[in-house]
Amino acid sequence: MGYRVAVVGATGNVGREMLQTLSERKFPVDEVFALASARSVGKEVSFGEDQTLKIHNLADFDFNGIDIVLSSPGAKISAEFAPKAAAAGAVVIDNTSHFRMDPDVPLVVPEVNPQAIAGYTKKGIIANPNCSTIQMVVALQPLHALAGIKRVVVSSYQSVSGSGKDAMDELFAQTRGIYVNEPVHQHQKKFTKQIAFNVIPHIDSFMDDGSTKEEWKMAVETRKIMGADISVNATCVRVPVFIGHAEAVNIECKRPIGEDEARSALRGAPGVVVVDHRADEGYVTPAECAGEDAVYVSRIRNDPTVKNGLNLWVVSDNLRKGAALNTIQIAETLIREHIQRAA
Repeated sequence: MGYRVAVVGATGNVGREMLQTLSERKFPVDEVFALASARSVGKEVSFGEDQTLKIHNLADFDFNGIDIVLSSPGAKISAEFAPKAAAAGAVVIDNTSHFRMDPDVPLVVPEVNPQAIAGYTKKGIIANPNCSTIQMVVALQPLHALAGIKRVVVSSYQSVSGSGKDAMDELFAQTRGIYVNEPVHQHQKKFTKQIAFNVIPHIDSFMDDGSTKEEWKMAVETRKIMGADISVNATCVRVPVFIGHAEAVNIECKRPIGEDEARSALRGAPGVVVVDHRADEGYVTPAECAGEDAVYVSRIRNDPTVKNGLNLWVVSDNLRKGAALNTIQIAETLIREHIQRAA
């Protein structure tokens, strides 16, 4: 007997990827409902290779009888509808920022803290972390278990798909426009500066201390997920790449750690693929990770400028492991360990 699943925000980048991932991983569903705003009602989205689903209106959808809601419609919409779905008896796995730091809502990366899923009973909601945080903590966890991490300095190089389809369209339009000599500002709506052939050190809104909210998220989410007092200093940069986030991560550990030890620990960690050869092409870039499930780690080397220091290059598909895949993995753990259906 399968589950009745609703995907909220089904027409967005992440919603479409959730539907694809549900199908690819053969999640045990009896019914899947694709939900979006009224303007999308009647449209169709793909579910796997051969099926399509008609869009239902989120505003008047009845969540009674739904077992699991996979939600990625934006924080304001989740704030309104996730509690309604939970009150109707569904477990909501929410991909927006709204619930992540709620002390009564578990923030989960299954390779790092699957035990936290049990806390869903407090509000009926589980939060999916920020995409840049997810890939980093998957790489940090085996190193923290080995040597205890004190401090992380990370610079992220984040693709435009993290800002949605409109951002991807803007990069495409600006790139094409430059080649045909069109003014860039004609295609500048989503980003504060030109994104084509440029990098922008500004993701999300600025905070009083000069950091951006994206940078703040990486710090507070890492501590909540890993359950450790780890100092995180982040600089988050938007780059002209369609899919795939990359991070240069500098780690300071409590205990000595050699690069060979680190490499071995990472190779044995769930969800991690190590590609680390000191030669041309001996590392992974966003172009190679698009469409893949793993968190790829390259450029593993000691940092001689700090005691017990280590450097990593971490790359992952932000729409898959950074969003849809992590959400489905949470749902898989949920049904395996917490809400199993009778045969």
